[in-house]
Amino acid sequence: MQRDPELIRQLMLRLESFPMGRGAVLMLDPCEDLLVEGYSHDQIDYHMRQILMSGWVDMAGGLGISISGKFSFRALTPAGHDFVDSVRDEAIWRLTKNGVTEAGGFTLETLSALGKAFLKKQVEKLTGLELPG
Repeated sequence: MQRDPELIRQLMLRLESFPMGRGAVLMLDPCEDLLVEGYSHDQIDYHMRQILMSGWVDMAGGLGISISGKFSFRALTPAGHDFVDSVRDEAIWRLTKNGVTEAGGFTLETLSALGKAFLKKQVEKLTGLELPG
């Protein structure tokens, strides 16, 4: 199965949206709790596993994926938040998605880096300041 950057973004935005109290841990079923219109259960499950393996999600002490397919979720990691924050804006997301599409492939690291680069340019344009890095 090929990775779909749009599904990855939608899943990450959905994870971020869960109201999490201090110390809370959710047991999420990707095929029930993370449905994304237009995608099959297999696609959602596969992409969620890719996200979990990327280190973008705090799985509550590494409890991981259960036999039932549920996974423990405490929060997005800093890297997960960086990804979501860099691709939240639709215009920046279009640029990011078009960039990886035109390149013919992507890694999760590249997808995140490209989103951050477009976000950085947008901030510089809006503030007139040049950001380091």
